[in-house]
Amino acid sequence: MKSTETCLSAASLIIFAALTRAVVASEAPRGQRVSLFDGRTLAGWTVLKCEAIVQDGNLLLQAGNGLVQTERKYGDFVLELEWKPLKTEKWDSGIYFRYDTIPANRPWPLRYQVNLRQGEEGNLVGGPKGVQSKGLFRDREWNKLKLTVRGSRATLEVNGQPAWETDALEGPRESHLALQSEVPNGGQHLFRNLYVTELK
Repeated sequence: MKSTETCLSAASLIIFAALTRAVVASEAPRGQRVSLFDGRTLAGWTVLKCEAIVQDGNLLLQAGNGLVQTERKYGDFVLELEWKPLKTEKWDSGIYFRYDTIPANRPWPLRYQVNLRQGEEGNLVGGPKGVQSKGLFRDREWNKLKLTVRGSRATLEVNGQPAWETDALEGPRESHLALQSEVPNGGQHLFRNLYVTELK
C-alpha cells in the first residue's frame, strides 16, 4: 500500500511541476527571457496554411506557403533565435512582427518582415528603404538573430554584430511573432533556440 501511495505522490509532483512550468512560461513577468519553443512540440504556436514539424530538436518549416505564429501577441520585445536554410541556393523565408491581419488573398502579412531571402538576409521589408543588413550572415549555416522592438524603434543584431536600426515603425503596437514558410520555392528552413523577452 505504501508503495502505491509513494508512486501516486511522485506522479502528482511530476504533474504539478509540469503545470507550474507551463504557467511560468505563459505568464512570465515582463523583463524575463522566456523560451518560445521547447524542442519537442509546437506548443505555443499556431500553424497557418503550411506544414511545420519538430525534427531533431529544431522547428522545421516543411511545406506550403504560410506562417507559424505565436499564440500570444507581443508589444515591445526582444526576439532571439537561430536560423538555418536547408536549400543550397535561392532560399527564402522571413520573420514577421508588428503586423495586421493577413489579407484573405495572401498567405502572409504585408509588413513588417525581417527578410531571410538569399542575398537579402536581415533586410527590413515593409519599412523605410535602406534598412539593410550586409555581410553578416553565413551561407547555409546557423545564424543568430536578435530583434529588439520598442515603440516605433527596432534594431537587429546578426551573429552578435549590429545590423541596422530604424525609428519609423507604424501600425499596430502589438501582434503575433511569426516564421514565414515559402516551400518549395524558398526551400525548407530550421529554427531553434527561440526566446522572447517582453520589455517594460
